[in-house]
Amino acid sequence: MSAVEHRYEVTAHREIWSGRIFSVVSDDVTMPGGGTAARDYVRHVGAVAVVALDDAGQVVLIRQYRHPVGRHLWELPAGLMDVSGEDLAAAAARELAEEADLTAGTIDVLVDLHSSPGFSDELVRVFLARDLADVPAEQRHDRRDEEADLQVVRVDLDEAVGMVLAGEITNASCVAGLLAAARARDTGWSALRRPDAPLPR
Repeated sequence: MSAVEHRYEVTAHREIWSGRIFSVVSDDVTMPGGGTAARDYVRHVGAVAVVALDDAGQVVLIRQYRHPVGRHLWELPAGLMDVSGEDLAAAAARELAEEADLTAGTIDVLVDLHSSPGFSDELVRVFLARDLADVPAEQRHDRRDEEADLQVVRVDLDEAVGMVLAGEITNASCVAGLLAAARARDTGWSALRRPDAPLPR
């Protein structure tokens, strides 16, 4: 039996700053026991990420510079949901081609995550891509800015999980995707969702 949950209602909403990828807002929210409290947070366009698994059981990892943490991180091919109306699985396929020069014959949903719900509404859908093939050289994406520095490697899935547990991989969607992929593999892929599965509400 579950307890009755308080209904948090927004009584005032202010946009503090707005940009292409995210905005910063402040809401006044009703609190249990009466009164309101201000809650500042980041509204984000959302993102997709891809665990690309080849026939040898290796996953594609990307080494990319991330300025907010001031260093290179191991990540999955990933990108923003910043194309209006774009299907999530199509966005994942686009990012896989742009960042890893790969296509996938099979794409399934692995896991959805709120990357940092204490201060942002960002939702990331992580897909599993299999039946991989190379993008022809003449069709490959021209990488610029931080993407020009990308390192793309393939690592055995179990080795990648070991990197997570050793603290060598800290990117949230990469951690979640690798652990989910290992679990899904070990259970015969029975828990995978269709690429058009609804997002959590």
